[in-house]
Amino acid sequence: MIRKIVAGLALVAVVAAGVVLWLGLRHDRDVAGSSPLVMNGADRIERGRYLAQLGDCRACHTVQGSADYAGGRLIPTPFGRFYSPNITPDDDTGIGRWSADDFWLALHEGRGRDGQLLYPVFPYTNYARMARDDSDALYAYLRTLPAVPQPSRAHDLAFPYRWRLMLVGWRALFFRPAVFVPRPEQTPAWNRGAYLVQGLTHCSACHEARNALGGTQARDNPAGGLVLDWYAPVLSASSEAGLQDWPEQHIVDLLASGKSPRASAMGPMAEVVYESLQHASADDLQAMAVYLKSVPLTEKPEPEKALPRVLDQDLPRALASGGKLYAEHCAQCHGDDGKGRTPAGPALAGNRALTMDSAVNPIRIVLFGGYTPGTPGNPRPYGMPPFSSSLSKQEVADVLSYVRRSWGNQARAVTAVEVERNSGGPLW
Repeated sequence: MIRKIVAGLALVAVVAAGVVLWLGLRHDRDVAGSSPLVMNGADRIERGRYLAQLGDCRACHTVQGSADYAGGRLIPTPFGRFYSPNITPDDDTGIGRWSADDFWLALHEGRGRDGQLLYPVFPYTNYARMARDDSDALYAYLRTLPAVPQPSRAHDLAFPYRWRLMLVGWRALFFRPAVFVPRPEQTPAWNRGAYLVQGLTHCSACHEARNALGGTQARDNPAGGLVLDWYAPVLSASSEAGLQDWPEQHIVDLLASGKSPRASAMGPMAEVVYESLQHASADDLQAMAVYLKSVPLTEKPEPEKALPRVLDQDLPRALASGGKLYAEHCAQCHGDDGKGRTPAGPALAGNRALTMDSAVNPIRIVLFGGYTPGTPGNPRPYGMPPFSSSLSKQEVADVLSYVRRSWGNQARAVTAVEVERNSGGPLW
């Protein structure tokens, strides 16, 4: 009897392993390659240049001060340090020997030219939705770049994520390649916006939380994501970055210039606007606004329980200290009443970037300062000076506790421990 049970369990294990391998390694249906004559067309190359801007490809594949698209940029994650690869058309160190089909498989299935499974820090989970024509146009543009002989740097990953074989199981759980299919009941603008947001501009790659294995968990627990040590707020909650009640023009303004009557872009999002979205066409920006307004609302994300909390008996001291610091360092720009003084200081009263449960971004802005991007719609951006050298961690916590609990704001107070946790990493 025991032998039969053991044999049955072994059979179940074999079948389960087979299913995981099939799901993790299976190919999508074959897609025919493109004609070289078509690939070299000037219109297609120009289309590819535009798509590369929308996809923010240069930003991730370029180290500041180095050759464009030659790779090497550090992308810190909870799983380790990733480095972007060289995607110039160099034969030995870039994608010079890649065909259009090889490039399509990388975007659509997350596979390298040699069949190696790619880590999803490269957002192929979004790019899989791209149409083959757009993949080919992007490939055609990259082929026109100067070839840069620069070897791609190896990733430095924590145990056990350095074992690439684990990606088979990850893909079985979290990835299915599927090209975007327009919804006939929606308008052309909505479908275009959905195609861009879900695919090429890969918004969810930042704005959705990840579980311990790196899979998105928005359906189970709507929350934003930590990206480059900043918090990307969830797009489906009005308390965070939900745009459902915004006028479409305000959304367009934010995407195109980094500044609108309701919000400003700072940190990594300022880079996205500068490198990518400011170059989008008016029609594409309008389409993205239409789609983002339609994203269904979800409940407010659950507070992070692991965060240290300010004790009730310590709160009066923190608020009194924070009020004095605010009057000395902040009121000149943001006003005694927190209503801001345009154009230099935005309002802090009712500012949801300040009142979200996550205090990561306010902490980093106070510590390191920052600017909205310089764009045609915001040609002379005002900036926030850094206070990391003039305020202690406790003082930063106190002033943030004060502004998060003044003028009608009702966010939790901030601790010095939390400030310390968020005082490193890339600075924008």
